[in-house]
Amino acid sequence: MEHHPETPKLKIEGLNVWIGTTPVLTSVTFDVPEHTILSLIGPARSGKTTLLRALNRLNELNVAFRTAGQVYLSGQPVYGNGMDVASLRRRLGMVFSTPTPLPMSVWDNLTLGPRLKAVQSRTELERLVESSLKAAFLWDEVKDRLRESALKLSGGQQQRLCLARTLMLEPEVLLLDEPCSGLDPISTAKIEEALQELKRILTVVLVTNNVKQAARASDLTGFLLMGELVELNDTEELFTTPQDPRTADYVSGRFG
Repeated sequence: MEHHPETPKLKIEGLNVWIGTTPVLTSVTFDVPEHTILSLIGPARSGKTTLLRALNRLNELNVAFRTAGQVYLSGQPVYGNGMDVASLRRRLGMVFSTPTPLPMSVWDNLTLGPRLKAVQSRTELERLVESSLKAAFLWDEVKDRLRESALKLSGGQQQRLCLARTLMLEPEVLLLDEPCSGLDPISTAKIEEALQELKRILTVVLVTNNVKQAARASDLTGFLLMGELVELNDTEELFTTPQDPRTADYVSGRFG
């Protein structure tokens, strides 16, 4: 009996990105299976964040960017006239490196997105708030502070609030751009723990400058260098038996 592997959650084919005439990504091709955490590692200016933002077309907010190639989400082409970009960005939710809570209460931060999507039912909003905060490992810390300003939370709590706010829209894929770069080890551990739970229900692409975090937190790891995807493999294999000497040099700390 012929076996048909399931459609990957994300399929990236020949992705090229330029800023003006300067290439930022060159012929990047890889798949991300569903319920997987993929880490993207590489030195600064290797194209990691540009690749992440290409997945949900955020680069288009800068008119200097040009993109060629294709990204498929569950087999559906992301680049093309048929794609509703607002809907796409809900399906591929993004959390940035610096927490960006809005100057309003924890509750209003979380419910703004669903209310814009016309979710008005108090019961449904309460369900989403509780489940999103629990998924972000924040519920116990803020369940009695939902009416307080989100700006009163600690930096680590604000970042987990931003994660919960993204989860309120029930994305299929979570895009994380160095979400722990400014956090202490305890907050970092809570976010990594949350990701292990979240991959049961969604797919995660994580940009990290912390090689140890990639080794701890991800199933697959891709190494980017100067816009080229040098190697992508099971995380353990990439760190223990890298196929490319440039990968070996990077993960052993010889450069970067």
